[in-house]
Amino acid sequence: MAVKLGLVGTGTVGGGCIDILKNHAEGFKRHYDIDVELVRVCSRNPEQAITHGVEDLFTQDYRDILDDPDIDIVIELIGGTTVARDVVCGALRAGKNVVTANKALMATYGEEVMGLADEMGKEIAFEASVGGGIPIIDPLKHSLIANRIDTVMGIVNGTTNYMLTRMAEDGLAYDEALAEAQAKGFAEADPTADVDGLDAAAKIAILASIAFNSRVTIGDVHAEGIRNITPLDLDTARDMGYCVKLLAHAHRTDEGVDVRVHPTMLPLNHQLSTVNGVFNAIYVVGDAVGETMFFGEGAGAGPAASAVMGDVLEVARHIQQGVGPLVGCTCTDKLSLVPMDNLKTKYYIRFAVADRSGVLAAMAQVFANHNVSVYSVVQRGKQDGNTVNITYVTHLAREKSVRAVLADIAELDDVLREEPSVIRVEE
Repeated sequence: MAVKLGLVGTGTVGGGCIDILKNHAEGFKRHYDIDVELVRVCSRNPEQAITHGVEDLFTQDYRDILDDPDIDIVIELIGGTTVARDVVCGALRAGKNVVTANKALMATYGEEVMGLADEMGKEIAFEASVGGGIPIIDPLKHSLIANRIDTVMGIVNGTTNYMLTRMAEDGLAYDEALAEAQAKGFAEADPTADVDGLDAAAKIAILASIAFNSRVTIGDVHAEGIRNITPLDLDTARDMGYCVKLLAHAHRTDEGVDVRVHPTMLPLNHQLSTVNGVFNAIYVVGDAVGETMFFGEGAGAGPAASAVMGDVLEVARHIQQGVGPLVGCTCTDKLSLVPMDNLKTKYYIRFAVADRSGVLAAMAQVFANHNVSVYSVVQRGKQDGNTVNITYVTHLAREKSVRAVLADIAELDDVLREEPSVIRVEE
């Protein structure tokens, strides 16, 4: 008997899942003896169902899927943390297994969702919530569990990676790169989640929770975006032997879990430095396996639907074989979160300042006041007749001290012309 599926959400990823089922359902049965059947589809947009030829399965009320006793797996692809939370939790309470691509939900309410799945003896699978088509959650939960994972670090947002690539390679300004990304469908009309690092923060919260077996939520992640990065910053970084990426960091330290998202200067010989365009990559270090990297397209109908359907088929296999959930919540530890103020690293800071005497001396005094040692100071490029760019690179310094420097310089009389660019340096 076929495992019956109910799909909530027929947008880009949902449509991709329908296409995969239409194209490969017979192959799944022939090759893997996994028999799945899509029996109900829910969306606010009937036209999408018609486009994909499933109008006969269509409903506008997700409760029709939750209340259908024949449906075994609910696939949630609407996103967000309001209605989607009702769908996911409602499906679990109704005794159904759930597959979701919802990073915001799992990064915010993961503990609740995982606890409910455990209570009901059902599976919650969410491979597509991080990295699109890149397998990363399954390897962390299975292939790499013999390791103590010490680092998970990655480029997990294709929009910003595309923008930074275009800015670095072709000199596009931030606004130009964003407009191009929107025109190509890589960025939403409201790009806030991408360009301010919030999308990446949700993803690294999920990865850190799994890697370190300790709950991390999106609210625990310090997030900065790329709005203040310019082609000049990228050119300067290249001259120094670095590239700039919006990097999601999660590190196990003696103090606890260090988790953050921000622009980062990477040495040009680092594995992640060659990941360009809309591609994502996740770099994982384990005590036994050493360094590994997972690379691929992080978004889009095909890659994301591939991850969703991989979860669906694995859960369906378990149902057909009468196997219960194999891996539930693994957050059995309660590691401390390292405050961002405690971060100690090198910093690249570019100030656009008034071009007049005394400015450099005043700024140097601020660095000295907070014991932030400067490795180099370079004046590079005039923005206009009255504004110059001054770039500082520090020795190792504490975040708290650097923040104090930035605050005090902002208070200097008529010095700053715009928000500074701050990029942390990864060795």
